[in-house]
Amino acid sequence: MCEPGPGDADLNDMLTAAARVPDHGKLAPWRFIIYRGDARQVIGQKLLEIAEAKGTAGSEAQREVELSRFTRAPVVVGVVSKAALHPKIPVWEQELSVGASCMNLVSAAAACGFASQWLSEWVCFDDDAAAYLGAQEGERFAGFVYIGTPTQAPFERPRPNLDDIVSEWKEG
Repeated sequence: MCEPGPGDADLNDMLTAAARVPDHGKLAPWRFIIYRGDARQVIGQKLLEIAEAKGTAGSEAQREVELSRFTRAPVVVGVVSKAALHPKIPVWEQELSVGASCMNLVSAAAACGFASQWLSEWVCFDDDAAAYLGAQEGERFAGFVYIGTPTQAPFERPRPNLDDIVSEWKEG
């Protein structure tokens, strides 16, 4: 992906679509954090520092991955899960809503003519990185959706054979 990324109007449309998902109880168990512009380089430097402190950025290639992690696309949207215990809505159902929000964001980016990719990677699961990126107490990242102009035609990766994953219920 490359520049240009979505402008404010397109990004607003994408986030509106991302927020229109099944949401039992109207809890909105997700929120969005937008990363763009020069902030992406600043984030890369901090993620490199965190990775170095944890001993996971040993090679020069890995150091470069950390520095460029948020510059892979002009706009990155962090999707934060706020799923929490509730007397009527199971956490699992809230997490499904968060995942649907991520997928709607990917679909909305395509509908607006942009390429996108939903990634999780270590920064979602590392407490220090997640806190730096904006996760608050009790929250975690469902992933980051990278959005930009496509630089190549999409290609299909191998998918499961439908015969292996589809069955028809029969009373039994």
